[in-house]
Amino acid sequence: MQDTHISLAHGNGGRYMRELIEEIFAKHLSNPELDVQADAVPLLLAEGECMFTTDGFTVQPLEFPGGNIGSLAVHGTTNDLAVAGAIPKYLSLNAFIEEGLEISTLDRIIKTLAETAAEIGVKVVAGDTKVLPRGEGGGLYLATTGIGVRHGHVLSMKNIQHGDAILVSGPVGDHGIAVMLAREAFGLRGDLQSDAASVLDLTTAAMQYKNLRFMRDPTRGGIATVCSELLRATGMGIRLMQDQLPVRDAVQSVCDMLGYDPMYLACEGRVVAIVKNIDANKLLKTWRSIDKGLEAAIIGHIDSELDQVIMQTEIGGERIIDELEDDPLPRIC
Repeated sequence: MQDTHISLAHGNGGRYMRELIEEIFAKHLSNPELDVQADAVPLLLAEGECMFTTDGFTVQPLEFPGGNIGSLAVHGTTNDLAVAGAIPKYLSLNAFIEEGLEISTLDRIIKTLAETAAEIGVKVVAGDTKVLPRGEGGGLYLATTGIGVRHGHVLSMKNIQHGDAILVSGPVGDHGIAVMLAREAFGLRGDLQSDAASVLDLTTAAMQYKNLRFMRDPTRGGIATVCSELLRATGMGIRLMQDQLPVRDAVQSVCDMLGYDPMYLACEGRVVAIVKNIDANKLLKTWRSIDKGLEAAIIGHIDSELDQVIMQTEIGGERIIDELEDDPLPRIC
């Protein structure tokens, strides 16, 4: 394939499309289950309940400190399975490529996607490509489906009870601010890395606790959105402690300058866990023994006497954490 940029011909079903698939997608994603000539593939699943999720990814820029849209797609999909108590096994991949995208950029992204999947132990077993006319896409959109097998007990918001502790596995807001800095938005620059990463080691460690009630990855809308979902689902309020919320200095500095709240910033490699209070410190110790959980913290508790999400501020006051209505940042996913 001699072309340097994607053309509409790469989506016409002919030679150009075949070469694109063979020389980029099949080259990086090749495995025995990936049959680029087949319309469907058989899958073997271990004993256990099958878990299924789907997601779509769009981010600008396509490549950012700490990752790119390819690694983001793998982490985002497999993390959704992991926080549900499942071990990710298989992925499908749909790529919507805009005419004019540099083929070298596409090659880097798919290479990173393949490497990320291999690190987690999941296989891309099916996929499709479509080419969009110039001006009708953001360079590259990815859509994924993930399949995993649940291990251990069933997690659900229905399990949550008054007094349960809320933990987060690490600093919040890194992804949102890293992507914004990569755009040089508002004239700001920085070297902050996205937190995009697999959370499988964290969730697997947490699943050993029978009093673990529920887990969620705080992506779009951040911790505040997770808390709003918990409030709606359980009818119980939440009391958070601002001085316990882990936020990197670089993230807090940008928030202070622009008037943003770390509570609403996206994370792509963090876990929020709800656990019976008696096991909160045990889970915290377990997470802090894992590299990705070194800065884990207990940030609050479920409170049935409240009907709101309340943040206890560092100066001793209180403020209401409302549900997100408008994007606090330019869209990042």
